[in-house]
Amino acid sequence: MGKDVIIACDFDSMEKTLAFLDQFTEEKPFVKIGMELFYAEGPAVVRAIKARGHKIFLDLKLHDIPNTVKKAMAVLSRLDADIVNLHAAGTTAMMRAALEGLTREDGTRPLLIAVTQLTSTDQTAMENDLLIERPIADVVLHYAKTAKNAGLDGVVCSPLEAETVHNACGKAFLTVTPGVRFADSDKGDQKRVMTPAEANRIGSDYIVVGRPITAAPDPVAAYRRCVREFTGQA
Repeated sequence: MGKDVIIACDFDSMEKTLAFLDQFTEEKPFVKIGMELFYAEGPAVVRAIKARGHKIFLDLKLHDIPNTVKKAMAVLSRLDADIVNLHAAGTTAMMRAALEGLTREDGTRPLLIAVTQLTSTDQTAMENDLLIERPIADVVLHYAKTAKNAGLDGVVCSPLEAETVHNACGKAFLTVTPGVRFADSDKGDQKRVMTPAEANRIGSDYIVVGRPITAAPDPVAAYRRCVREFTGQA
């Protein structure tokens, strides 16, 4: 599996998103569409970006009873996204139902990955707010193993946990890692972070980068820097 940088297009309109992507005249970056943009524009924005030739990670983090998630995934499968996700905390039954709903009649489907713990969550928040007293690394690893047993393709985790996940679940089990910042960038609301180069060394398959690229004075240059640092290419 080749490494890639996914740009988190956390904009509130299609107009802003397409204007941002218009700056990329030579590349077709992998794009993440999250809740803000999807709730603002709906499926049309997925189709518009896909029609431009971009790969899409549809980051909606489904979490509901198994039957509801199964039906929702069946709808999302029609949008031809490349990756979709849900919360591993929704249980094995929910993840298996999601996989069933996502699979089209011809047997094809997008990659399905599970969110372990958000990178804005630290040990203190997990214990005080979620009443989970196990070490965060243990919780992430347990969710990753559960997701693999449910038949999923990988997980969303901090780059700090990517190596451990691969050691337990195999190199082919994908790690998609947000919480990536340049060494000279502000961490924002992320708690568990690494630089692109560090994420590369630790074994992340995909990194998700938002504000360090989208809010940069020159987003194209920032994207290219991120790709260079993450892939190790000169």
